[in-house]
Amino acid sequence: MDLQPTVLIVDDEKHTRDGLRRLLENDYDVYVAADSAGAMDVLEREQVDVLLTDLRLGSEDGMVLIDRALKMPRPPICIMMTAYGSVDVAVEAMKRGAYDFVTKPLNLDKVELLIARAVRGRKLEQENRALRQQVDERYGLENIWGDSATLHQVLDTIKQVAPSSANVLIEGESGTGKELAAHAIHNLSRRNKAKFVAVHCAALSPQLLESELFGHEKGAFTGAHERRIGRFEQANGGTLFLDEMAEIDPSTQVKLLRVISEERAFERVGGNQTLRADVRLIAATNKNLEQLVREGKFRDDLFFRLNVVRIVMPPLRDRKEDIPILVRGFLRHFCKENEKPLLELAPDAMDALLAYDWPGNVRELRTAIEHGVVMATGPKITLRDLPMAVRQAGTAKLRGGVSVQAFEEKTSPLDLHEAERKLIAQALAATNGNVTAAAKKLGISRRTLHRKINEMNAAKAAQ
Repeated sequence: MDLQPTVLIVDDEKHTRDGLRRLLENDYDVYVAADSAGAMDVLEREQVDVLLTDLRLGSEDGMVLIDRALKMPRPPICIMMTAYGSVDVAVEAMKRGAYDFVTKPLNLDKVELLIARAVRGRKLEQENRALRQQVDERYGLENIWGDSATLHQVLDTIKQVAPSSANVLIEGESGTGKELAAHAIHNLSRRNKAKFVAVHCAALSPQLLESELFGHEKGAFTGAHERRIGRFEQANGGTLFLDEMAEIDPSTQVKLLRVISEERAFERVGGNQTLRADVRLIAATNKNLEQLVREGKFRDDLFFRLNVVRIVMPPLRDRKEDIPILVRGFLRHFCKENEKPLLELAPDAMDALLAYDWPGNVRELRTAIEHGVVMATGPKITLRDLPMAVRQAGTAKLRGGVSVQAFEEKTSPLDLHEAERKLIAQALAATNGNVTAAAKKLGISRRTLHRKINEMNAAKAAQ
C-alpha cells in the first residue's frame, strides 16, 4: 500500500490551520505548526512532500522558513500563502525556489488543486530519479565487466572521450558490448541529462531508415498519413547511437554526412524546411569500415567524420581471463531473476566455459549462464546444464592439460578467484615456470599473466 503524501501547514492563525487540515486530511497526512520553530521540528522528523506556509508568522518571516526548507537534503515543495499586497514578495519566493503561491483570503478549491498538482509533480520527479538510477546502474561503466589489459584499455578510452563532444566509432564483433560502451560514453558525458536514442540500421530498408533518422512529412510516401519526428530530432541535445553503421545505403550516407558536419542540417522526407540538430553521434559496426571505404562501399568523408575516436571492443576469446568475472556477475543476475539461491559452478562447467571460443562473445556467455541457471536442478551448474555447443567444448582438460576438474573436490566451485589462481599454478607447473608457454596454454597474454602473478604474490604477502 502506498503511503499518503505528507503536507505541512504553517500559519500563526489557528482557524486557518484547522480549516486547511479539515480540507486535506482525507487525502494527505497533515501536520500543522504555528511558527518556524514548530515547522522545522516537523521537517527534521518527517519526510514532508509539501510545505504550505504563510508569509507572515507573527513577527517571523515565512520566506526565511522556505529558504531553510529548500536547503534540506530532501526539500519539500514549497507553497506560500500571502495577502494581495504582498504578491511581489511571493513572486520573489518563487524565484528563490518556491513552487507557487496563493493569496488570502484563501480559495480552498484552488488550494486543493494546487497541492494535488504539486504532489503529482513530486511523484513524477521521484519516478524520473528512480528511472535515471536504474539506467545508470544498468549502463554505467561498472557494468562492462572484466579485468584484462585489453578491456582496461577500452575503459580508459571511454572515460577519456566521454566528456568531449567528439563523434565515436565503436568496432567489434557481435556480442562484444558495443551498445553498452555507447551507453557508458553517454552516461559519462555532459549530455547525460538528455536522451540516448538508438537506431539499428540493419533492420530497416533504405527508405524506412531515412524516415527513421530524419522523420517525414504527411503524404511524403504511401502510408505516411501524418508527420513523423525522426531520431535526430528526438535525440536533440543528447546522443544518437547508430548500430550496424556499415549497412546504411549511399543516399542516406550523403544526408548523414550533412547533418554531422558543421551545418548540422537536414530536412524531413518530403519536406523543404531545413532543421538543425545538436546531437553527438556514436556509430558501431561489426565490419571493417576502412576496408569498405577502399572497396568504394562506404563514403570516405563520412568515415573520417565518424572516426574521430575509434574504440575496438575485444572478442571474448581474446580476454578469457575475464570469463570468471563475467560468470560471477551473470550468476548473481540470473539467480535473482529466477528466484533461485546463488548457484555454484561445477569444475567441469568452468572447464567448458574456458575451453569454448565464444563466437557470440559476451552475449553468448550471458545466454549460456542463463541456460545453466534455468536447467540446474541442484546447488551447482554442471556441464550437462550448459548449451550443447559449450558442452562439446567441455573436455576434461583445458587447452593442453590445464583443468579445473583437477581441483580438490573440497574447493568451492563458486570461488572463481581461487579457480583462477589454481589454473595459473597448474599452467606454470606444466611448463616448468615458462611464463610465455603458460600464458599460451591459458589463452591469455604474457603481460596479463605477469600482472596476475604479481597480484597473487601481493595477496599472499598480505595474508
